[in-house]
Amino acid sequence: MQLRDNSKNMELKWLCVTLLALGILAVHAHDMDEDNDADDVVDIEDDLDDGIEEVEESKSETSSPPPAPKVTYRPPVPTGEVYFAESFDKGTLDGWILSRAKKDDTDDEIAKYDGKWEVQDMKETKLPGDKGLVMVTRAKHHAISSKLSKPFVFDTKPLIIQYEVNFQNGIECGGAYVKLLSKTPELNLDQFHDKTPYTIMFGPDKCGEDYKLHFIFRHKNPKTGKYEEKHAKRPDADLKTYFTDKKTHLYTLVLNPDNSFEILVDQTVVNSGNLLNDMSPPVNPPREIEDPNDQKPEDWDERPKIPDPDAVKPDDWDEDAPAKIADENAVKPEGWLDDEPEYVADPDAEKPEDWDEDMDGEWEAPQIANPKCEAAPGCGTWQRPMIDNPNYKGKWKPPMIDNVNYQGIWKPRKIPNPDFFEDLEPFKMTPFSAVGLELWSMTSDIFFDNFIICTERAVADDWASDGWGLKKAADGAAEPGVVGQMMAAAEERPWLWVVYILTVALPVFLVVLFCCSGKKQPSAAEYKKTDAPQPDVVDDEKEEEKEKGEKEEEEEEEDASEEKLEKQKNDADLGSASQEEEEEEEEEERKPASEEEETVNRSPRNRKPRKD
Repeated sequence: MQLRDNSKNMELKWLCVTLLALGILAVHAHDMDEDNDADDVVDIEDDLDDGIEEVEESKSETSSPPPAPKVTYRPPVPTGEVYFAESFDKGTLDGWILSRAKKDDTDDEIAKYDGKWEVQDMKETKLPGDKGLVMVTRAKHHAISSKLSKPFVFDTKPLIIQYEVNFQNGIECGGAYVKLLSKTPELNLDQFHDKTPYTIMFGPDKCGEDYKLHFIFRHKNPKTGKYEEKHAKRPDADLKTYFTDKKTHLYTLVLNPDNSFEILVDQTVVNSGNLLNDMSPPVNPPREIEDPNDQKPEDWDERPKIPDPDAVKPDDWDEDAPAKIADENAVKPEGWLDDEPEYVADPDAEKPEDWDEDMDGEWEAPQIANPKCEAAPGCGTWQRPMIDNPNYKGKWKPPMIDNVNYQGIWKPRKIPNPDFFEDLEPFKMTPFSAVGLELWSMTSDIFFDNFIICTERAVADDWASDGWGLKKAADGAAEPGVVGQMMAAAEERPWLWVVYILTVALPVFLVVLFCCSGKKQPSAAEYKKTDAPQPDVVDDEKEEEKEKGEKEEEEEEEDASEEKLEKQKNDADLGSASQEEEEEEEEEERKPASEEEETVNRSPRNRKPRKD
C-alpha cells in the first residue's frame, strides 16, 4: 500500500514538473526567436537563465525533429513515343529559338521581343539540379519557340500536351500559356510574334482578379477557308490558388479523336467537354438565319395592351387639383418669432485686410444661424405645413384593355444559312510543327519546365511522375510540421501569438492547478506514528460503514414500524379490557339495586290488599 501510494505521488509530481516545463517553453519560444533578431537584450535573473538554458538544452537533445527524407533528382526520360520533350536539365537553350520580331501597331520602344529567357534553378528549390526555363524580365514582350521532332497530325490518336509552371514571385498581370504553331510554309521561328498562326493555345492567364485557364483552337471554315478562334467554356473550379501559392503546378490538355477534351491541373480534372457542344462560338453555324432583307410591315401591331377607346373621364374628375394643400387645422406654435430672420450676419466676422472693394466688391459678413431662434420653436414668417390633398387625382387616363389586333413581337423570317456547314470532326485540326511561348507579363521569374507532347496517357503520366511528382515529394518532405506552419502563420499575422499563448497557457495552468493544489496526503511515516488507518483502508472502511449504516437504518425503520403496530395493538387490547371492566362494574352496581327492589316488593307492607 505504501509503495503504491508513494509511486502515485511521484507520478503526480513529475507530471506537474513536465507540464510546467512545457508551459515555459511554449511561452518563451517566440520570445527566444525574436531575441535572436532584435538588438535589445532583456536582463533576466541568473537562476532563471540557467533554468531556461537547461530546459532548452534538454529540449534540443530529446525533441529535435528527425531530418527530412532526401529526394534525389533525376532528369525525366520519356517512356514511349513523343513529339516533343524538354526538361532543360542540360542547362542551355539548345534547340530553342529567340524571336527577333517586332510587334505591329505598337510603339517602337516596346514593340521588340527583347524580353530575356534563361535556364535556371528554381528559387528555393528542394531538388538541386532540377533546372527550368525562366522568363527573367518584366514589362517586356517575350517570344521563344522550338521545333517538334515531327509535325503532329490529328488523325486517330489523342493529343496530350503537358508542362509545369511556377509563378515564383506571384503574378500581377500576365500569362504562362503555350502555343502550338501551325505547320505552314511561312512559319519562321526567328520571326515568331503574336500574329503567327497557331493551332492550339493552352495554359494559365491572369490580369486583375480574372483567373483564366485558356483552351483555344483555331477552326478552319471549310466553305470560306477562314480561321476562327473557338474558346472552351470557363471551368467551374476556383483557379486562384494556382496563381498565388508560389508552388509548381502541372497543366495537362487531353484531346481525343471523339471530340472530347479534358483539362487537368496537378492531375485533377478542372474542365471537360466536347468540341461540338462546349466551345464559343460553336464550331458549326446554325442551319437557318434571320433574313437581313426582311422588314417589319407598317401595320404590324406589337402592343399587347391599348387604352380603352370607349372610356370617358368622370364629371367630378378634377385634373387641376394640387397634390399638396395647406393644413387648415395647423396652429402657429407659441413663442414663434415672426420678426426674427432665420440667419443673420456673423457679428464676430471681420473684413480681411487684403479685401479690395474695387476688385472683390462690397464686403459682407457671412451668414450664421440666428442665436435667438435656438430657444424658440421657429423664426420668420410662419406658414401652414403642407399635407396630401385628399381630392387629388392627377391627370385622367383611360384604362388599358387587351389589344384585339395584337400580333406579337415581330421577328424577321428565317432563311437557309448560305454559310452553313457541318463539321462533325473538329478534332482534325491544322497540323502543328512547333511549340512556342509568346508572352507579356508585369511579373518576372516565371518558371517553366518539363514540356511533353505525346499521344499516350501513360507516357505523360510517367513523365509527370519523374518531374512534377519529384517536386511535389520534395516539397512534402520539406514541408514544416504543424508547429512550423503555426509559427509561419504567426509571423505574417502577429495577433496569432495571443491565440497561441491563450490556447497553450490556459490548459497548462488548469492542469497544474488541478495537480498541484490538492490536499496534502500524510506520509507513511505519519501513519506509523498513529493508529489512524491508511488511505486505502480508510476508503474501504468508509464504504463498509456506509453500507452498514444503510442496513442499520433499514433495520431501525423496520423495528420502528413493528413497535408502532404492536403499540397500536396493545392500545386496542387495553381499551377493550377497560371497557369490559366498566361494564362489569355497572352490572354489579345494577345487581344490588335490583335485589333491594325485589326485597321491598316482597315485604307484607308493600303488598296490595286482596279484594274479596
